[in-house]
Amino acid sequence: MNIGIFDSGIGGMTLLHQALVLMPREKFLFYADTDHVPYGTKTREQVVSYVDGVIRFMMAHDCKAVVIACNTATAVAAEQMRLKYASLPIIGIEPAVKPAVAESGGKRVLVVATPLAVHERRLQQLVARVDDAHLVDLLELPGLVEFAERGEFVSDRVSAYLKERLSGFALDRYTELVLGCTHFNYFKDTFRELIPPQVHMIDGSLGTVRQLMRVLASRQELLEPATGSTDWEQCKNDICVRYFESGRAVTDAAKLERIGQLHERLEKMQNL
Repeated sequence: MNIGIFDSGIGGMTLLHQALVLMPREKFLFYADTDHVPYGTKTREQVVSYVDGVIRFMMAHDCKAVVIACNTATAVAAEQMRLKYASLPIIGIEPAVKPAVAESGGKRVLVVATPLAVHERRLQQLVARVDDAHLVDLLELPGLVEFAERGEFVSDRVSAYLKERLSGFALDRYTELVLGCTHFNYFKDTFRELIPPQVHMIDGSLGTVRQLMRVLASRQELLEPATGSTDWEQCKNDICVRYFESGRAVTDAAKLERIGQLHERLEKMQNL
C-alpha cells in the first residue's frame, strides 16, 4: 500500500523529502494540485472542494494514510475530511508554533504563512492555546508561493519582497521564525541573510512525519526499519515515489529532472 502526500504545489515536497529519509521502505504518492495553486488566496469553500477531490484520488490509489502537506489545506479542511473519511488516517501539517514558543526564551516569535492560513480559525486557536505571554506575531507572505512555483528561489526580487514584508518588525526582538507554509522552506537561505543570527527557523515537516509514523505504527502498518538510510537519492524517483499533478501522472523527463533538482535544493536547505 501507499502513503499519499499532497500540497497545492511543490511545497509539500519538503515533507516528502523528510519522509523519504525517515521511512525508506515505504511507497509514496506525491500529488501537487497545480491546477489550483495557490490555495492560500482561494476561498475556504474552494479549498475544501479541492482537498476532498484529492482525498478521493488517494483512496482510489490504495493509500493507507494521507498527509496534508499544506498548512492552508490543513487549517481549512483537515477536520472536515477526518469526519467524512473516518476509516482513513489523515495527518495534517500545521505551523510549529508550540515548539517555537517553548524555545523562544520569552522573546518574540514570528509566524509567516499564507493569507488564508493566517485568518483561519485553526491557526488563531493554536496561537491562543500556546501563547499565554502574547509573544506571537503573524505575517502573510502570499508572494513566496508564486516565486516557488516559478522556481525562482534566489533572486533580487525575492530578497526585495521579503525585505519589504519584514521591514515592519524589529527582528532583533525575535528568537524564532516559524515557516508556516511548506513552500517557504525553499527560501531558507534568503531568510537567513535577512534575519539576525539568533533567530532560529522552524517548520512542521519533521513533526508531521513523526506523527505519521506513530499513527501507522499504532495500526501495525509501518514498514520497518522506521529509521534508516538517509540516501534519499535512491528514492526520489519512481522507485519509491509516484508523482502526480492534479491527478495526472508525471512521466515527462524534464519534469522529473526538475523534481530531482527540488530535492537537491531541499537537501541544501535542511541544515539552515
